[in-house]
Amino acid sequence: MLPKMPPRSGQVGFLYIPPYRVQGISVAGEQTVVQVPELDVTFDIGLCPRIALSSPYVAISHGHMDHIGGLPYYFSQRTFQKMGVGRCVCHPLLAEPIKTMMESWAALEGQRTPFEIIPLEPNDQIEVKNNIFLRALEVSHAPGALGYAIIEHRSKLKDEFRDLPQERLRELRSRGVEITHVLEIPLVAYTGDTEFGPYLFRDEFVNARIVITECTFFEAEHQSRAKIGKHLHIEDLAKAFSAWKADAVVLIHLSRRTNLVAARELLEAAIGDEELWRLHFLMDYRANRQRYERQEVEVAAGVRLA
Repeated sequence: MLPKMPPRSGQVGFLYIPPYRVQGISVAGEQTVVQVPELDVTFDIGLCPRIALSSPYVAISHGHMDHIGGLPYYFSQRTFQKMGVGRCVCHPLLAEPIKTMMESWAALEGQRTPFEIIPLEPNDQIEVKNNIFLRALEVSHAPGALGYAIIEHRSKLKDEFRDLPQERLRELRSRGVEITHVLEIPLVAYTGDTEFGPYLFRDEFVNARIVITECTFFEAEHQSRAKIGKHLHIEDLAKAFSAWKADAVVLIHLSRRTNLVAARELLEAAIGDEELWRLHFLMDYRANRQRYERQEVEVAAGVRLA
């Protein structure tokens, strides 16, 4: 009798939420890596699937192995494939340990891999693309835990100048008058691993077009386990979800023991079926494939995807 083939693993979850792709792999305790390629950012890198290499920035939520274990490989492969030096964004508490980790790899390999570490305090931000900023957000999980928001900055004419002709606006601008203000538009928010807290109701989460959030526990009897591990339970998610205006909320960090059919039924009971369309499981390959096939039909019919 032939032995069984090994189980299929490492398949990347994929969602197209126009105009962005959300793709990656996230299994609680094993690995989490979630990429938004159009915005040049990968959130966490528990392992390093090939897709992650195209992101010049990796934003680390915390230092647990299943969220950071692939970082040395990411740095190495970016250099090996001549894609430029990889940049790691993290809480300042993690910066020195990451540097030490990379120095250990230099001793093991007998060569130094180029890398860049960018420490960010909560509420600090860096520009990752033209007028696109990555902001660190305070959450509560492990030491040095962060969530993130990717925010677009748009210049908007101040109301008091809105009805003035262009000639007058040019004149004011030439005199050094500030006629515009910056409008912040949250595009994507990422909770990382976190327990429930007021930070989930910040504008960056409430107004983001896409929220990527962990939801590790679904069973009612596991609320205490969620609190001990500082993770979100479905009841916590329901509270935050009621405030989030996102077109899509992508759930990650489910464990292998979680049955997706049962989890969807529990979500329907917690939030109501009228809002269920906004919720997606990153690792629900079948549902996401069916959704993508519907999108293909709509595009072929000339429908513009919202």
